[in-house]
Amino acid sequence: MTIHDLAGTFSIEGSNQEDTSEATYRGILTLSVDENNRIIARWIIGNHIQNGTGFYKDHILVINFNYEGDDSKIYKGVAVYRCLSKDILDGFWSEKHGNPLYLGSEYGVRIQDSWELN
Repeated sequence: MTIHDLAGTFSIEGSNQEDTSEATYRGILTLSVDENNRIIARWIIGNHIQNGTGFYKDHILVINFNYEGDDSKIYKGVAVYRCLSKDILDGFWSEKHGNPLYLGSEYGVRIQDSWELN
């Protein structure tokens, strides 16, 4: 599997940095590859947009991300995914100002283009 195999759109669900194993959010993650073979990530979770950049090696995808909170402050963190296949991501994440006792979790499944489903 190469970095280019990961480009696409994923349906995600995850939990925040708190004491829960239940999914607390759902959204869309879009991955693309830039001219330097770096991952460009964009999450849409509800009406929030998060952006990130990262790299891939040995089935591990690491993305540094940031977003503007409801309080207009910029929040930053890192997400790490084990790429179980080019279609399935299993990961965890942490933000600088999140609860340091917990990691967030996130699971993604590739959304297939409708023409591929026919």
